[in-house]
Amino acid sequence: MFPLQFDVFLQSSVCEKIMELLGQNKIDHHQRQVVILSQDSFYKVLTPEQKAKAQKGQFNFDHPDAFDSELIMQTLRNILQGETVQIPVYDFVTHSRKQEFVTVYPADVVLFEGILMFYSQEIRDLFQMKLFVDTDPDTRLSRRVLRDISERGRELEQVLTQYITFVKPAFEEFCLPTKKYADVIIPRGADNLVAINLIVQHIQDILNGGLNKRHNGCVNGHSTPRQRRTSESSSRPH
Repeated sequence: MFPLQFDVFLQSSVCEKIMELLGQNKIDHHQRQVVILSQDSFYKVLTPEQKAKAQKGQFNFDHPDAFDSELIMQTLRNILQGETVQIPVYDFVTHSRKQEFVTVYPADVVLFEGILMFYSQEIRDLFQMKLFVDTDPDTRLSRRVLRDISERGRELEQVLTQYITFVKPAFEEFCLPTKKYADVIIPRGADNLVAINLIVQHIQDILNGGLNKRHNGCVNGHSTPRQRRTSESSSRPH
C-alpha cells in the first residue's frame, strides 16, 4: 500500500492524476488493480455537543483524535488479507456519517490519502512506500476557501476563522513534523508531473511484476488473495 500524506486541499488531485495516468479510472471497480482510500472517510461519529461546535466551525477536524484510528487499522488489516472492505461515507455538510458505505474490492496497490496518515506509527508501519506532497501555504488556503464555500456551503468568514484557529496550527503541530517519515517528497502537488510520472512508473513495475513479483499469492510482501464480489454498495444497517 502507498499512503499519500499531504494537506487536504491537493490530495485528491494527486491521486486522481495517478489513477488517470495508470488508466485505472476507466476500469470497472471490480477489476481495478489500484484503488484509492481517503482518511476523510474515517472521521469519528460526533456527539451532539461536538456536532453543534462543528456547525459553528468550532470543532478541530485536523486533530488526530478526530479520526477513527481503530477502524482505519481494522480496514487496513482486512485489505492486507485480501478481503473486500466497506468504507464509510462522510457528509461534510452535516458533519456525520451517511447511512451507506462504499465497497472496495481487493487490489494490488492501495493509495491511502490523508493529512495524518503518518502520525500513528502503528498505521505508518503498514505501508511499503510513504509519499508526502508539499504545497505552498497560500495555495492550500485558496483551495480550501473555494472548496468549503462551493462544496460545503460554508461562509467565507467561517472558513478563514477555522483555518487560522485549527487548520494551520494543526498542520504545523501534527502533519508537518511527520514529513520526516516520507520515502518520497513531492513538491507542488499535481503540478509536479515529473515526480508523479516516477510514482506511476513504480506502480506499473509492481503491477507488471517488475519490482515485487507475486509468489504463492503474495503481493508486495503481504498475502493478498483477491476475491472479486458482485455487489458494489448498499445501505448501512443500524
